[in-house]
Amino acid sequence: MRIKTGDTVKVIAGKDKGATGKILKTFPKQNKVIVEKVNMVTKHMKPRGPQEPGGINKKEAPIHVSNVMYYDTKTGKATRLGYRIEDGKKIRFKKSDNEAIK
Repeated sequence: MRIKTGDTVKVIAGKDKGATGKILKTFPKQNKVIVEKVNMVTKHMKPRGPQEPGGINKKEAPIHVSNVMYYDTKTGKATRLGYRIEDGKKIRFKKSDNEAIK
């Protein structure tokens, strides 16, 4: 997966198409990511004693990595990513302007 935790992404398919958010967690084996405020689901929680009351909670659910695209905050557009070797290190770069990412 070329997308990493902390990247800003844009949703390109699904019910939240067009939304942007930060990657909170990645699941490389399942090819899924959790994006902040995207793919919200309702969970009914049973009370677990006096410290944890029950109720209806909203939380983010995983979304397939093919449905998100790296979002460049400088240009305000989504772009594809690639890898290349520079000085013996593998780095990610934006294919739109060939600029390295961090």
